[in-house]
Amino acid sequence: MIASAAVLRLRGLRLGLQSHPPGLAGLYFTELWERFSYYGMRALLTLFMVAPAAAGGLGFKTATAGSIYGTYTMAVYLLAVPGGFIADRILGAKRSVLIGGTAIAAGHYALAVPSLATFYAGLALIALGTGLFKPNISALVGALYGRDDVRRDAGFSLFYMGINIGAFFAPLVTGFLAQSALFKGWLATAGFDPANSWHWGFGAAGIGMTISMLFFARNAAGLKDPDPPLPAQSRQSATFTRDGLMVAIGTLALLALALLSDVEGFTWLRWMYLILPLTAIFYGSAQQSPDARRLAAVGIYFIAAMIFWAVFEQAGTTLSLFADTLTENQVLGLSFPSSWFQSANPVFVILLTPFVAALWLRLGHRQPSSPIKFALGLVFLAAGFLLMVPAAGFASDGRVSPLWLIGLYLLFTVGELMLSPVGLSTMTRIAPKRMTGFVLGLWFLAAAFGNKLAGDIGGAFTASDPDMLVLSFLAQAALVAVAATFMFAVAPIVNRLADGNN
Repeated sequence: MIASAAVLRLRGLRLGLQSHPPGLAGLYFTELWERFSYYGMRALLTLFMVAPAAAGGLGFKTATAGSIYGTYTMAVYLLAVPGGFIADRILGAKRSVLIGGTAIAAGHYALAVPSLATFYAGLALIALGTGLFKPNISALVGALYGRDDVRRDAGFSLFYMGINIGAFFAPLVTGFLAQSALFKGWLATAGFDPANSWHWGFGAAGIGMTISMLFFARNAAGLKDPDPPLPAQSRQSATFTRDGLMVAIGTLALLALALLSDVEGFTWLRWMYLILPLTAIFYGSAQQSPDARRLAAVGIYFIAAMIFWAVFEQAGTTLSLFADTLTENQVLGLSFPSSWFQSANPVFVILLTPFVAALWLRLGHRQPSSPIKFALGLVFLAAGFLLMVPAAGFASDGRVSPLWLIGLYLLFTVGELMLSPVGLSTMTRIAPKRMTGFVLGLWFLAAAFGNKLAGDIGGAFTASDPDMLVLSFLAQAALVAVAATFMFAVAPIVNRLADGNN
């Protein structure tokens, strides 16, 4: 049933793409394969780190795995800030995507080699490559549309569907290779060590990234850079050097802040994730420059997105471990890898995105403003974690039905479609001139902070104390509800700032 529905959605997608600029289709399929590589690896990462060495894993404690997961996923998005700067000023978006994608593929192939050194090297390469790739492919999508083109949000929703088609298939493929008894049996029969099945999954993710680059190279000629790179003489100016140093120092400082906040006695530094954007908002809103006010609006979106991703990205930590240890991983008597739950969110995105894109097109100028869409996204996210409160309570009597997680991912998905593609669209719309890549880098920095917090929260997961899980789910739902209320309240202010007004 799901497969046939997905086929219908893909047919609708083909028709939907025809109403948008022709470059959208090539970028759509490029991002599809890049997300296959990312989500295929992410579905395995925490499980691989906590698996005992006898089972081919690293044998890390849950807290250690959560910290590494949070730092890695933070770095993936944090490096989008210098990645956007490099594209705006030096390489251009198209070359940045190509170089970044190549580094990502190399990182996945490093993870396919079973050693601790290649594990860390692979994570570093993927983080560096994604920093160049992620903001700039979104900038290329934004460059397809005029500033006031009513198709913009719908186009980003379709682009987001490509992300999630890749994210849907990735855990199915990599989870089968890494966790299934069937594939482990094939490896043993062929003379390979079945404990190394994890690395076959990582390698499959690398193949996805290689396909992504082939798609992009084929279609790059027809794409327009949002901001052509500066001429050589401009790149030698004192202003360019100053700006580059500020971006580099700021990125390193934020990474150091994240690492130091994991050290006992310095966890209070996590409050800086909130204090820094609040400071930028108050400073920017007080300036006379319209561009400064637009950046203040970006700061408000930043806080909402950071809180959203801190809870949403529990999918890779708390919810992944909940699925593995407290959920019945079988349907009609047939067992399946716990990593397959990671495909629930993207399949809902695939099914729902055409309806959301059609809704925005139908409403046209009558659709809710971007901050209202953000607030609605946060409401659905809070509802998802409220749903898990009784599920955590029932876990004290044994493994719970998989329908609890399926319901959570459905609510998460509706919230995601209200916030994530809209956020990408909004950043490309309100970004000051020659700052598109940088502003998209800031957008992904919000995801960086959120992912880091998600790893820290996930590190406290314990399957032996359902009462603590209930409190954790309640606390996170309450936090998101407060953020939703805030966005509803400040929506008029955000809209004025985004237009450059007081």
